[in-house]
Amino acid sequence: MGRLALTFDDGPDPRWTAAVLDALGAAGARATFFVLGPRVREHPGLVRRMLDEGHAVGVHADEHVRHTDLDAEAGDEDLARALRALGEAGVAPALWRTPWGVQAPWTAGLARRRGLRLVGWTADTHDWRGDDAPAMLQAIDGGLRDGAIVLAHDGLGPGSRRADCAQTVALIPAVVARARDLGLAVEALA
Repeated sequence: MGRLALTFDDGPDPRWTAAVLDALGAAGARATFFVLGPRVREHPGLVRRMLDEGHAVGVHADEHVRHTDLDAEAGDEDLARALRALGEAGVAPALWRTPWGVQAPWTAGLARRRGLRLVGWTADTHDWRGDDAPAMLQAIDGGLRDGAIVLAHDGLGPGSRRADCAQTVALIPAVVARARDLGLAVEALA
């Protein structure tokens, strides 16, 4: 059986991350969450719930800023703040997804120095646009294959054009069912 990774950025959010976790639990799937430092500090219990339910937690950022808009020192400071927040929540992440997936010339070196593996995605739901779940599934369907990494959001980040994450929550059982039809297990990144 192949493997597909469902990933969520910009949480934890008290309403939407909880709903995403409920949907993943109902579907019997595991995911990876790339979290923001301030939200971790506000909602450490949700981070513990992610881990308790078998999901992986990676670092996203402290401030959701494109790396190309930061110098190396500012990028290191931002990452350090996010890692401190995760450490206080009991998490030592091994995975890092940069905001918008944008990397600067210094990003890879910083990841190596911090012992983090950079993670991108291969299929983008574009859920921030506010499309409904069937449209999002159609958008990613061609990219659902062994080793695929699907990008979605459990928090409303900068640039979001939607009012909530309800359609992302509705997408979860559909993605899991489609993955299983294709012989793919939906698992957290290791």
